[in-house]
Amino acid sequence: MPVTPVELANTKILITGPTGQVALPVVEHFAKIADVYALARFRKAEDRALIEGLGATVLQADLADASSLDAVPEDFDYVLNFAVVKSGDFDYDLAANAEGVGNLMTRCRKAKAFLHFSSTAVYEYVGQEPRAENAPLGDNHRVMFPTYSISKIAAETVCRFVAHQQKIPTTIARLSVPYGDNGGWMYFHMLMMQQGIPIDLHPDKPNYYNPLHADDYIEKIPYLLGAATTEVTTTNFGGSQKVSIEEWCAYISELTGFEPAFQDNPKAFGSLCIDTEKMHSLIGETKVDWREGVRRQLQNLAPDLLK
Repeated sequence: MPVTPVELANTKILITGPTGQVALPVVEHFAKIADVYALARFRKAEDRALIEGLGATVLQADLADASSLDAVPEDFDYVLNFAVVKSGDFDYDLAANAEGVGNLMTRCRKAKAFLHFSSTAVYEYVGQEPRAENAPLGDNHRVMFPTYSISKIAAETVCRFVAHQQKIPTTIARLSVPYGDNGGWMYFHMLMMQQGIPIDLHPDKPNYYNPLHADDYIEKIPYLLGAATTEVTTTNFGGSQKVSIEEWCAYISELTGFEPAFQDNPKAFGSLCIDTEKMHSLIGETKVDWREGVRRQLQNLAPDLLK
């Protein structure tokens, strides 16, 4: 049986990385029912206006700079950490992503639960074999994002350390391919198909993933918080359906008439599907069929391109 979800209505929630594609729908959803604070560097006035327009309170801070968190309240009920930096500079990215989660947790150590969003990019590439939570870790995304996988692994380690030291109930959720009506990997593939740009595929095909729709990750957040313990719960977090890039591009072709041009590239991200057993036992199965999710995405972002 899945864990009991926490009730987030009328609670005080901190969400980091709020302007990103993944976190933005979360801010929009929970700001309607809870007292939501959104923390980011907010270097663009339009980002601040966007978040405030959703009903959240803006907090301007840099997780890499612990002193900038002095103005952050210490009485949050729940913290959702979506923040991620991919500058390519190891010193800064490790400070922002790994030390940053430590700075954040230390500041918010009174929280009832802390939810840290990691990535399946922490896993070593092993072909089409589904990755369970105890699978070997590796520098998976080095070719495209030099610091990403190592920063994510480091952040998980710091997260566990602070959770143990400060006795903070914590869940680490390793995201597969999050997407929604506001964007995601499939939309970029559609744009490449439209423009005739070749899509790189790892030669070890098919290239499987577990796309996770925004509707599903929003619904599952209370369960992930309910699963938090001071020993730290680590779980994969993707859609229950395993889908290949080849499959979703073929479906985009059905919807738009654009044909994908694939090219083999051994340096492309390889298959990274997940073992869903632990996830299902904790939070249950996801509901949005990937075809419905892709169709909705294109209807929202490019309705004129649909047949």
